[in-house]
Amino acid sequence: MSEESDSLKTSPSAASLADNELPPAPEPPGYVCSLTGELVAKAREELQEKPEWRLRDVQALRDMVRKECPHLRTSLDDAFLLRFLRARKFDYDRALQLLINYHSCRRSWPEVFNNLKPSALKDVLASGFLTVLPHTDPRGCHILCIRPDRWIPSNYPITENIRAIYLTLEKLIQAEETQVNGIVILADYKGVSLSKASHFGPFIAKKVIGILQDGFPIRIKAVHVVNEPRIFKGIFAIIKPFLKEKIANRFFLHGSDLNSLHTNLPRSILPKEYGGTAGELDTTAWNAVLLASEEDFVREFCQLVPTCDSILGQALLPEGLTSDAQCDDSMRAVKSQLYSCY
Repeated sequence: MSEESDSLKTSPSAASLADNELPPAPEPPGYVCSLTGELVAKAREELQEKPEWRLRDVQALRDMVRKECPHLRTSLDDAFLLRFLRARKFDYDRALQLLINYHSCRRSWPEVFNNLKPSALKDVLASGFLTVLPHTDPRGCHILCIRPDRWIPSNYPITENIRAIYLTLEKLIQAEETQVNGIVILADYKGVSLSKASHFGPFIAKKVIGILQDGFPIRIKAVHVVNEPRIFKGIFAIIKPFLKEKIANRFFLHGSDLNSLHTNLPRSILPKEYGGTAGELDTTAWNAVLLASEEDFVREFCQLVPTCDSILGQALLPEGLTSDAQCDDSMRAVKSQLYSCY
């Protein structure tokens, strides 16, 4: 991680804490770009980021927040606002909407976002449900590895897995190189049964995909699915209606053909579980990174900070997503759909 990554560990909303809560983090230093020359060039080409205009663009977004959303409790730090500008290729209006959606998503799903901290997710982390591989792909993307077979539904609800995923994304996006390069998801569905798949219905799918597509400042460059059983056809049938075409086209289903996976992710960066040469899959290193960030997450996600209903109420329902009522109707067909694919 770069020096700038360390400087991003302060809480985005620390300035909004009440007197009877944790004291605010120290005022962050002025923004200093940590990107290499190669990444600066990449950001210019892919994200329309011009170094000479960067702080001007941040100030423009800051002014828009103050004018259009004066009661939105959010950080206005350069480094924090840059995440949203980069995620929307420096389109001010889209970056502002993403920022509003980011806070709206957090407010609308308290089961996931309340008390979100590593120590509250020790069972999920210990299970090996997810980790970040130690090596990036050839494009510099970190690889988030998810293994649903490690989840035992009787131990904790599926929302705990989602909390762990979000926690990991929050940690990853602190690094400027991740903001530019994006991430890759490697999902191993080996051993996922019908009963386990039924926990992931349209309501959960809507929420998760809505956050990833329209409520979080991260670029998902590819989703590689391996060892998917026949049941995955039913799972993907639930997910696909909520996916934008661009994201849907970034899903790659490899089955048990690891050679197909290796055409996208080289063997040299993969653990031996996926035909790689990078040693055995180890989840302890990433768990340690998250647990070491406990104080930052406590400050950001475990405080009672009022938000303005009138502002967050303006956050648009992510494009292509159905209402909760429609999700309830769809849920009636889920099990029969899954059974037909099993």
